[in-house]
Amino acid sequence: MHTSPRATRRTWLGLTLLLVPALLVSMDLSVLFVAAPAISRDLDPTGTQWLWMMDVYGFVLAGLLLTMGALGDRIGRRRLLLGGAAAFGAASVLLALAPTPELFIVGRVLLGVGGATLAPSTFSLIRAMFTDPVQRRAAIGLWTVAFTGGAVVGPIIGGALLEFLPWGSVFLINLPFMLLLLLAVPLMLPESRNPSGAAFDLIGAATSLVAILALVHAAKHLVGYGPDTTALTALVVGTAALVAFVVRQRGARNPLVDLSLFTRPAFTASVTSNAVVSFAAAGLGLLTFTFLQVVHGFSPLTAALYALPTILGTALGATLTGGLADRVRPAVLMALGLATGASGFTVVGLSDGVLPFLAGYVVVTLGIGVVATLANTLILATAPPERAGAAAGLSETSTELGAALGIATLGTIATSVYRSGMRELPEAGEAAQETVAGAVSSAAHLPAAEARILLETAFDAYSTGVSTAALTGAAVLAVVTLLVLVALRNLPAGTEAPKHGDPARP
Repeated sequence: MHTSPRATRRTWLGLTLLLVPALLVSMDLSVLFVAAPAISRDLDPTGTQWLWMMDVYGFVLAGLLLTMGALGDRIGRRRLLLGGAAAFGAASVLLALAPTPELFIVGRVLLGVGGATLAPSTFSLIRAMFTDPVQRRAAIGLWTVAFTGGAVVGPIIGGALLEFLPWGSVFLINLPFMLLLLLAVPLMLPESRNPSGAAFDLIGAATSLVAILALVHAAKHLVGYGPDTTALTALVVGTAALVAFVVRQRGARNPLVDLSLFTRPAFTASVTSNAVVSFAAAGLGLLTFTFLQVVHGFSPLTAALYALPTILGTALGATLTGGLADRVRPAVLMALGLATGASGFTVVGLSDGVLPFLAGYVVVTLGIGVVATLANTLILATAPPERAGAAAGLSETSTELGAALGIATLGTIATSVYRSGMRELPEAGEAAQETVAGAVSSAAHLPAAEARILLETAFDAYSTGVSTAALTGAAVLAVVTLLVLVALRNLPAGTEAPKHGDPARP
């Protein structure tokens, strides 16, 4: 029987406000998928500029999540949310009106700063608003659906807008929602901060920023170029900065991250599971849109609509978690979610056709909905309330790093298998040998018979690459399933995690 105060109608209305920025932050990661051709045509960026235009938002977002979460603990999470809404809105205007690639890149940087304040602020405010464990799980489930669903909704909304409006509309749509936050948040949401007023760890923030940016850059660079000097240098720099960050946190009086939390199996297993399901979702998402658009010839909007049922999978997983958590032990529930994701990956890996592929994808997202909801609940419950922002930032940082590693790992596997398969056609040309999109482009300049052979070989090679990557994802989730069963074995059903300050359980 729960004795914690129940949330009021006003609290649930406040939650709807928090879902909006959670949706928009992840949506702006994927909205460029459909707007990219029009932006490239109008701004005419160089190849290097184009890479920065596409990637810098995710880089800045990942690099600042941990810092901004801790800053919210210090200055107030509601105040940080309002500042982030203003920055996000201003960046959206700059992006919509940017006349040059340079200003567009500046706008994406500012958008990343705003996004890095919005995501941990919304998540940590839930910790303060919902004290009843059952209601908190439900709230976190809704937040998880919004945050993960934004990546799928982005191309759909972007594609619909671009049917009628210029590409700037995909950014200007953020403005009314940011204005709503600025007007309604002070009226609807309580302020929440660390009551101790501890000093902010600037050195820790700087080293965490360098570590995360370098590691994300290394992971992303592996996708396009493999283990070259740039990727290895970024990996070394990121690892060194990560070590320096850990050393700093162990000795700092007011650290950004309470490293003692990692001695608690519930916390460590939850952060790891969060990263792994993000690894799965991002890696499979990248492969899915290429598979649907290039191999099967779907438009970006049509491909996004085909992927829409994956949101339902996430929502169903989150709903099931809320209903089962009081009756099923966390180890079993988390393991079931991971095993479900692994089985979905297996279906994708063995599928032959669009519908079986998407059916497997929905099963993957069903497992992700279970794992992400339970993991986020355990992370917030394990952290002390005064460090909810830092815990939220750490949770979302693990999500972003997992996503980068998923894109890098599964994308590299698919690309390697594709290139191996294309060795059957050494005369196809460099572009066709490198990517399936290059093969489609090359086929357009060939006689019909040669084009047909090239496309059949390329599509078969890419499909084999996707299958191999999916089966690799299944194996990764299966391994983590076993680890979770061990790490969470002592947590009974109906408990979120050991209380902060209690001895860590073995």
